[in-house]
Order: sequence, then structure tokens, then C-alpha cells
Amino acid sequence: MIQSTLLSKNVGWLFLFSFGIVMILLTLLFTKNKHFKSKEGFLLANRSVVWWLGGPSIAASWIWAGALFVSVQQSYQQGLPGLFWFLLPNVIALLIFVFLGPRIRTKFKNGYTLPQWIHYKLQSNKVHKLYLFPFFFNQLVAITFNIFAGATMIYLVTGIHIAVGMPVLVGIALVYSLISGLNASIITDFVQMTLILIACFLIVPWAVYSAGGLSAIVDGLGGVTGEFRDVFNPSVAFSFGIVTSIGLISQTVSDQQFWQRCFALKEKHIAKAFIFGALLFGIVPLLLSLLGFLGANPNLSIQLPPNMDPSMIGISTASQLLPLGAVMIYVIALLGALSSTIDSGIAATASLYSTDVVKYSLQEREAFLKKSLGKKLSQKELECIEKINPAVLKNSRYSMIVVSIVGLLVAYGVHYITAFGVKHLFLISISVVACVSVPTVLSLYWDRLDPKGVFWGVLIAFVVGLPNSILASHYNNSTWNVLNSLFMIGISTLFCLIFSKKVEK
Repeated sequence: MIQSTLLSKNVGWLFLFSFGIVMILLTLLFTKNKHFKSKEGFLLANRSVVWWLGGPSIAASWIWAGALFVSVQQSYQQGLPGLFWFLLPNVIALLIFVFLGPRIRTKFKNGYTLPQWIHYKLQSNKVHKLYLFPFFFNQLVAITFNIFAGATMIYLVTGIHIAVGMPVLVGIALVYSLISGLNASIITDFVQMTLILIACFLIVPWAVYSAGGLSAIVDGLGGVTGEFRDVFNPSVAFSFGIVTSIGLISQTVSDQQFWQRCFALKEKHIAKAFIFGALLFGIVPLLLSLLGFLGANPNLSIQLPPNMDPSMIGISTASQLLPLGAVMIYVIALLGALSSTIDSGIAATASLYSTDVVKYSLQEREAFLKKSLGKKLSQKELECIEKINPAVLKNSRYSMIVVSIVGLLVAYGVHYITAFGVKHLFLISISVVACVSVPTVLSLYWDRLDPKGVFWGVLIAFVVGLPNSILASHYNNSTWNVLNSLFMIGISTLFCLIFSKKVEK
């Protein structure tokens, strides 16, 4: 059992600030002599991202605290079925963009956000405004989730209090995001994903070897209770699998981070980038889950520190099996992964705010829409867009600061609410976004979609689903969570079908 932290607080502070300085310097280095003074450049990296850069960025953005901590927790607590029901829908959630990404570029060639497309497609201000709630909420939860999980990890390793570590983590991501927007996110994502993969391929086999080899994994495949060796265990499938599958696939479809990358990638690189990203992502929870199996092995006697969230079992396992240097490599990789999602959430918020919230003149709106549709602009329209670029960048950076502060405040709320851990926040986040997933897909493939059906379906799903998701997670009621997720998907789909447009004969 761990009796003290691995590092002193002073060394911990040095470690944190060193990480921040390296990320900021990398951003400055790779943005030198590049132009990010336009909306196109700051929010979409000039639409020039290639697949081998986009793939790691997609993977790193999807490696939430969920992939890093909940995947290990599931293998620790629910064995093989816990890992299966976490990994499979996560990979599918990215692969679905192999179809959705190219589709939206054919219909909205130079768009900026998914809600912008919805506004154009349905011609409804009400639906557009309603759509912004879950899309902004998704980014807020992404930032909150990873601030909280990262600070918890730092506390476990260094003893730096969670309430003190959280503003440092969000501050680091905010600073380099303010420099060059999405480009900063993509560059740091590439570096952070490289660190994650190196750490996984180094640390996990090392830990397995130290624990006694593959037999040590086999002894923990049933989870800490030993009862979950059947991959298709019905209780795990019901309590975790259904909610996770619906929620994760809904989450990417309802996440501006991925639509932003669809618009930022070169058009012919979209499918390759998402396939590459899904493969890179899958490696991480698959390998890290082995630490959960080791932690569940009764022969190793690995225990969590008192009052520590079970999602930290991976850190505890590594610290009890490996030397300090190896554990620190693991911690650096985890910190990089968490930061990549924080900065992606910040960049996505900027695109939503500057595109869908800021008020523009009629002339400016028409010029942006014409550009989004891939139509040729007149010289006057080009000058109009060029003229407002400074204001767009100012508004984008303003929104980055605001969402970082709000995310930090929510993270404090999560920290001080008892009996509310990382897994609960994860379940809430993947449940709420279910309300817009079906209408979003229908908007790309079904011409009979009507704004009335979308509005009432999404509104009812969100108003009823959000409080139920919070309460179900708070009371750890799996049946409630499953029924709530099915309700949100079902009601939004039903209203879209009932109020569909009539076919003209």
C-alpha cells in the first residue's frame, strides 16, 4: 500500500511548470512564420491538415480521462466485459466519421461548425439555438472532466492539492491555445499522442513482467471480485454496455471537436485520418487495461490509497510494480493526454462562439454562408470577410478564456460534492449528448427532416434527460441510466419521424 506520494510537492511543481513550458515552446516553434490571423487559420488551421497529423490529433482528442482512467477502472472492477464494452463503442464512435466527415464536406464544403450546418439545413433559429446547448455542454464537460481527473492524478503522485492543481492544468492548455487556436491543439496533440504510445509500449509490458508475466494478467481477468470472466456477461452489458455504447457513439456525433477536424482536414484526407485515429486510440485503453487486470490480481495485493477514486488504480498499480522513473514516464503521458482534450475543448468552444453566437451584419452572414457552401466570392465579399477577421479572433480568444474559467468552476463543484467521482461524470457526459445524435445524422442523409420535429424532440430529450442522467449517476442506478439513455435517443428520433416533411407528389 502506498504510504506517501511518489514526489515531493516542490518537485511536482517543477514537473508541472516544465510540462507547460515545453507545450508552449512547441506551439511557438511550429507556428513560427505561419499565418493564423484569420478565422480560417485560427479555427481551422487553414483547412490544410494532412491525415498523418489529423489522425493522432483525433485520437488524442478522444483520449479523455475516460480512456485513461475509466478503461482501467472497468477492467479492474468488471474484468473482461468491462474492457470490451468500453473499447468497442469507443472505436466505433471514431470510425463513424469515415462516413459522416466526407458527407458533410460534400454538402457544406467550407463550413465551420455542425450547428452552423443545422441552421442552414433547417432554416430555423430556434433549432440552431437549441442545438448549441448540448454542443457547448459537451465542451464544458470535456474541460471539466479532464481538469478534475488530471488534478486527482497529480495529487496522488505529488500531494499537490486537487483544488490547487486544477487551475494550473487548465491554465497551461489555455495559454498555448490562445497562441494559434486549432493549430496549437493539433501540434501538441501529435507530440502528446507520441508520448502516450511510447509510455504504453514501455510501461505496460514492464509492469506485466514485474508482476510475473502473462499469468499475472490471467489471474485478474475476472476483475477484483473474480466473477467477470465472460466477455458477454449480461449484467455488465446492461449496467455499463448499453449506456456506454449509446453515449460514446452519440458523443462524437455531438462533439464539435470532431466536426472541427472534419472541416480542418484536407477533404481527401478525412476518411484516412479517422481510420488512423481510431487505430491509434484503440491501442491506448487496450494496453492500459492490463494495469487494471494486474490490480485485480489477488496475489499481487495491490491497493488504492485511502479515499482515492478507483479510477486511479492504474497509477497505484504502476507505482507498486515499477521504479519511480518508469512511473513518471507514465504520468507525463497521462498528463499530455488530458491536456490534449482540454485544449481541443477550448478550441471547439471558440469555433462555436465565433460562428454561432457572435452577431454579424446581414452582409457578413451572407458572405460567410456563401464561403461555407464553397461558392466563389466577389471581391467585395472577400474584403468583407477580411475586414472582420480581427474581431473574429478577438471573440474566439475571449470565449476560450470564459469556457476555461467556467470549466474550472464546475470542476471545483465536482470536487467538493461527495460520492461523485470520475466515472459518474463520464456517464453524465455520454448520456446528455444522445439528444442530438440522431437528428444530426438525419440532417446529412434525410431530406424530409423538419425543424419542428427536431426542436421538440431535442428539447424534451434534453430537459428530461439531463436531470435524470445526473440523478441516476449520483445514485449509481444502472437501470435508471439505461432507460434514460434509451429515452433520449427514442424521443428525439420519434419526433423527427412524426413531424417529417411531406413528400411532394
